Amino acid sequence: MLIAIDASRITRARRTGTEAYSLRLIQHMLSLEEARRHRFLLYLRESPSPGLLPDVPNAEVRIIPFPRLWTHLRFAAALAFSRPDVTFVPAHTLPLLFPGPGVVTVHDLGYMHFPEAHTASQRIYLRWATAHSARRAAVILADSQATRRDLLRFGLAGAAKIRVVYPGADESLRPDRSPGRLDAIRRKYGLPERYLLHLGSLHPRKNLERLIEAYALWRSRAGSGGRDVGLVLAGAVGWKHHGIFGKVPESGLGQFIRFPGYVDEADLAALYTGAEAFVFPSLYEGFGFPVLEAMRCEVPVICSNTSSLPEVAGDAALLIDPTDVDAIADAIGRVMGDGDLRQTLIERGRERPRRFSWDRAAREALLALEEAAG
Repeated sequence: MLIAIDASRITRARRTGTEAYSLRLIQHMLSLEEARRHRFLLYLRESPSPGLLPDVPNAEVRIIPFPRLWTHLRFAAALAFSRPDVTFVPAHTLPLLFPGPGVVTVHDLGYMHFPEAHTASQRIYLRWATAHSARRAAVILADSQATRRDLLRFGLAGAAKIRVVYPGADESLRPDRSPGRLDAIRRKYGLPERYLLHLGSLHPRKNLERLIEAYALWRSRAGSGGRDVGLVLAGAVGWKHHGIFGKVPESGLGQFIRFPGYVDEADLAALYTGAEAFVFPSLYEGFGFPVLEAMRCEVPVICSNTSSLPEVAGDAALLIDPTDVDAIADAIGRVMGDGDLRQTLIERGRERPRRFSWDRAAREALLALEEAAG
């Protein structure tokens, strides 16, 4: 079988969730023993760095640079020439026109639940792209049961077309408690000695305005016990972020709230390990990689009880209503003040990520490609 894959996102210098998903899934799929019976064409905009992809004889990388509309023009033209048995797009959108069956991963439909958290142009494109991809795909991969339910709820696909394939946890992440390394990370990103951590792009769906309010409320309750604990909101600036930055002076705690920006992958383990707790009150997530990453680094996790996050966290996190500032503040207080609870969350968090394997995800995705190709 000839499998064409849109691998254009794996070369991004600053990978976020969908880019990391594409890279890990492709890496592990090419490494599968059962994948050796197929041929793979990987289409990219630019050459991958050495060692980024497994060196296997049945995979060919094709570089097709193009300035605009790469998916619908350049990628589509390449597919018309190569005529694969199946085309796989692991992030976002199938081409408007292409030969043969297609498989697409739909990561989330958060824009349907929280349209106000997106710009008008984003909403228009996301609605069209998701509807088109769901209609054109022979099989749809969903990151979670929550995404599957949304596809059904909004009438975008029938149940027979959807396969839930949970992504994996980054197995390279583990606690990094080297004092020298932690000190270096604090200096590099301007972090305080003790801090609560949030990691994710800065945009309204991450619910950071309420997190800042909850942090201020917790400090007022904790008294001297919270004076030396900062709040670190790490991640690249996204869209509609002005309200987040505007909330900081309102809180009166500007000197305690840090925005270190995008964090290099090599620094993630130390960043997580140095945190007192990881707080993730997102309004909507298709999966929620940072929850598992924090658990792998043995940090107690507080996260939302909505969308996919209960599926990901299970009983290894303290689940809260993300719209309730008091509940978020109370959860911070419990994790910071109850040693037994902290230890329980850490111990459960050591086990939870083992349920999410990239090898399993790659194997299930490959079966979906074989099914789609007939």
